[in-house]
Amino acid sequence: MTIPAPTVIERSSSMKDTCLHPAYFNVRFRGSWADRGHPDEFAIITAYATTGENWSEERNRAADLELENELRESGSWMRRLTGYDPATGHAEPGWAVEMGFEAACDLGQRFQQDAIFWVSGNRVWVAKCGVDRQRTEIGPFDDRFEMKDGPE
Repeated sequence: MTIPAPTVIERSSSMKDTCLHPAYFNVRFRGSWADRGHPDEFAIITAYATTGENWSEERNRAADLELENELRESGSWMRRLTGYDPATGHAEPGWAVEMGFEAACDLGQRFQQDAIFWVSGNRVWVAKCGVDRQRTEIGPFDDRFEMKDGPE
């Protein structure tokens, strides 16, 4: 079942939403997708420490494994990728997964995430997982994704 996407407000980079962490606007993604293919719409979700928090590596890995298992049980298309900020070097593994926008926000919220990324066509959006789920565009996916050789 496809859930209708919420109303989208397009913003230029000079109109960044102040309630979104500035790092979201610098994010890049890397992954080793052998087929380079992906659905027209998908979410990018992580289970690592939410923005502004520090978790032990053990806690991060356990949350990531729990998210992976839940996504695999769904049987949906999914790929491993890492989101990173080239300016700071901060990086964390996550999952690209085909699911509806609201379901992705709900899942992110269950995994204590502040926000998820949403890809539609070749555009990347960031959206809070909480009540205010309006998407803010951050740019073309192709400009933010790089293929990585070997396993992610």
